[in-house]
Formats: sequence, structure tokens, C-alpha cells
Amino acid sequence: MIGNLLKNSRSFFFFAFVFLVVVSCKSTKVISDGTVDDRLSSKAVVKAHYQNAPNFNSLSGKVKINYSDGEDSQSFTVSLRMVKDKGIWMSAPLGIVKAYITPDRVSFYNKLDNEYFDGDFSYLSKLLGTEVDFSIVQNLLLGQALFDLRKEKYEVSIADESYRLIPRKAGELYKTLFQIEPRNYKMALQQLSQPLKKRLLEIKYQNYQQVGKEVIPNEINILAIEENSESNISLEYRSIELNRQLNFPYKIPKGFKEIVLE
Repeated sequence: MIGNLLKNSRSFFFFAFVFLVVVSCKSTKVISDGTVDDRLSSKAVVKAHYQNAPNFNSLSGKVKINYSDGEDSQSFTVSLRMVKDKGIWMSAPLGIVKAYITPDRVSFYNKLDNEYFDGDFSYLSKLLGTEVDFSIVQNLLLGQALFDLRKEKYEVSIADESYRLIPRKAGELYKTLFQIEPRNYKMALQQLSQPLKKRLLEIKYQNYQQVGKEVIPNEINILAIEENSESNISLEYRSIELNRQLNFPYKIPKGFKEIVLE
């Protein structure tokens, strides 16, 4: 079912990017009744967002992925294992494709074409039009802000029953927009755009789930637009378990051809 998709190594490389989940810092959580409080300042909203950052050591489970680019659509499930700030391992059915990501490296191999990639985050940076690192990837999948909101000042308003944050000073290279839901102060929506290059990355968090004491995304919809091309990816986490002892069985097979991404 997934053969055609996995033959396209660049497509899987992009999927490997969006599958990542890892954790952030400890803090005391702030929980509200889910009602938007229009008296809160942007500083208070940002503070609550970081107080509610997840805190666990490892995560494992399944991720159902639906993908569509206007010409092709696919649906499949991958196994996922990860340890905080150290590594993320993914395996497609029957181990046809495996990926292993660390803060310094991104690596995957494809048994259908006997190919592999082993490099840094530069390709993802080129793909998104902005510098990408491990923290940005992990925040995207955890419902945390892509960038550190504490480093800028924001205007806050109420939109779609959430707190909308827009930088007071517009970025020179790209524009950002964040919406934070009021119950757990997690992301409801994130946008990163480059209007001049007709690029848009939009992440919508449809809902969240309680796993133990943690609140993590349950369903995420990702829209990526570049000029005349558009890709839609939806992720649904299933059978999630926290803090298990995990290993990462990964070794690039001998004789595989290295993929050079331009």
C-alpha cells in the first residue's frame, strides 16, 4: 500500500521530519477551565504556555499518517520510539524504511531502492525556508511554539476561542502567527510564511489527549505550500506509552547508495 510513496525518498524524508516528537523542560502546569480570558496580557499567555510544557523521558507508540498533494494520496501507520533530546526512531511496516534522528543528524534508509541518507538539518532548512534544528522539530509535534516566544514582544487578541499572538515587530525574512488554546495553553495553530516566495507552513492542532499526567497532541494537520504545490499531512497518535525503556535498532545496510539532496 505504501510502496509508491516510500520509493520517493525525498517524500519520506519530509515525513520523517514531521513524525518527530521529543520533550521539553519541567515546570508547574497551569490548567484553566477552557474559557478565554480577555484580561490576560501576551506575557501571561506566553508564561502559561511554557509552564505547561510536557515533561517525560521517553515516548513510544504508533502514528497514522494521511498524505495528499493533489495528485497522490496515501495512508499508513509507522512505529515510533523516542527518548528525550537523544534520539527518535521510526519504522514503516516490515521495516521497509527506517529513520533515526538525533540533535545533530538525520538519517534514513529505503530497502525498496537500496538507498540511504545521512546528514544534518540543512535540507530541512532549505525546504522550509528558515533555519531548522532539533528543538523546532520537537516543538512542532508537541504542541509547543516553533520558536521561543519569550524572546519577542507580541500583541494578543482573541480569535477562534483562543489567544492569537502576532509579533509587534514584523520579521524581515518571514512572518509568524501563533494561536494558543485556553485549556492547557498548548498551540491551536502555528503559521510560518514567506509571502514573497509564496511559502506557507501551517500546523493546526485539532485536539489533545491526556497520557498519564501529560497533555500531548492527538491529531495534527500540516499544510505546506510552495508556489503552485500544496501538501497536506495529517497525523494521529495511537497507543502512546510514556517512560518505557527503549532501544533504537538502526544500521544502514551495506551496499546501499547514498542519497545526495540538492
